[in-house]
Amino acid sequence: MKEVNEAYEVLSDVNKKANYDQFGHAANANAPGGGAYGGGSYGGYSGGFSGFGDFDFGDIFDMFGGSSKRATRTGPVKGEDISTVIDLTFDEAAHGTSKTVSISHQQKCDTCNGSGAKKGTSPETCSMCGGTGQVRRQQTSFLGSFATVTTCGTCRGQGKIIKTPCTDCGGHGAKRKTKKITVNFPHGINANETLRVAGEGHCGDRGGPNGDLYITVNILPHLIFERRGYDVLYTLPLSIFDAVLGTEVEIATIDGKAKLTIPEGTQTGEVFRMKGKGIKHIRGNGRGDQYVKVELEVPKSLNNKQKKQMREFSENFPSNSFPKKKGFADKLKKL
Repeated sequence: MKEVNEAYEVLSDVNKKANYDQFGHAANANAPGGGAYGGGSYGGYSGGFSGFGDFDFGDIFDMFGGSSKRATRTGPVKGEDISTVIDLTFDEAAHGTSKTVSISHQQKCDTCNGSGAKKGTSPETCSMCGGTGQVRRQQTSFLGSFATVTTCGTCRGQGKIIKTPCTDCGGHGAKRKTKKITVNFPHGINANETLRVAGEGHCGDRGGPNGDLYITVNILPHLIFERRGYDVLYTLPLSIFDAVLGTEVEIATIDGKAKLTIPEGTQTGEVFRMKGKGIKHIRGNGRGDQYVKVELEVPKSLNNKQKKQMREFSENFPSNSFPKKKGFADKLKKL
């Protein structure tokens, strides 16, 4: 079994196999794992494959599931997948939307119905491989007699030959076309998430199904909102007077306007939570919150009268009205 495994290693490597076909066991004697062909002894067998007699390398493929691959090589093949990126606005991603997406992919030729042959004709079975897409060759060396299987060079593994190609698709059986489709994006979809649209990829070969289309979402930035998962962040500029006295302000949310009470003595950087004002979960009935961060705004360009009023106003406050300022001053004294 060790020799069989090492033989499989050579057969599964295109370069190693080509070297072996040309130079025999000496080609891979110095390669990693290639020592098995140098005449070593394993489990009672010595000198390469002595004891195996006539050995069919096709048996190795059968042991590792290769026979099923050969059987399906000329059967239906699924088309390749395609991908694209689409931009959604913040609101479109939050609430869900439908978009028309333009895609370019290989579609089955209508003239030949995907056969690649001119209308009124059909592909013929390859005489070289008998329609299997592979050519089996028997080789004999000092190791014994063994068979190798290669892709048929006449039909290139297709098993069929098109003698009179379709004039519309040139014998390919498919043409690249641009198509517009409508895609529904669910509410709550986030950036870099990908939607799969089945059957909108390239057409398959030999009657195989189409591939799929994968759409990755890019969300454009919003003027005032920022997203964190299903939560929405909002920065509220607030005058120092409203922060000191407290007020009720009108807040923008993704669903419209809402009222928020700002208590007196609010500090800059404080965050208020508006429960249930965020984005609906893409699955289920849950919903995120909106967080409002206060950013105090200090007045600039005061005239002399205003400056005098502000000084008089500040002199009426005891030092314990500013605990952070007092605490910082105490730390400086300790230093």
